[in-house]
Amino acid sequence: QVQLVESGGGLVQAGGSLRVSCSASGRTFNSYVMAWFRQAPGKEREFVAVITRSSTTYYADSVKGRFTISRDNDKNTVYLHMNSLNPEDTDVYYCAATLIFSVVTCNTPAEYDYWGQGTQVAVDA
Repeated sequence: QVQLVESGGGLVQAGGSLRVSCSASGRTFNSYVMAWFRQAPGKEREFVAVITRSSTTYYADSVKGRFTISRDNDKNTVYLHMNSLNPEDTDVYYCAATLIFSVVTCNTPAEYDYWGQGTQVAVDA
């Protein structure tokens, strides 16, 4: 089992950058596929990015070229670097973990077993 804690959210101006982090408990962090999702009130949770155990990455089209997911297995932490932010990126960002990876279903929230509590990102126009 793994516990996830996000941090680093906040308010940023449009066009700005922000990095959110997700720290994981446990000694098997490098066994997990890690992902970021986001969700606005009243909307479904939306896939943002995923990083596999071998650090292969996949992104939603809406963030490709602007966001970068990375992981530091020594620190049990996954990061989401967000550049060129716009108001449409305003959401609660959630970290998620799973032991099973499929390129077909990695963008589906139901594929993930563990979730953090979320961190709010707000982009001011």
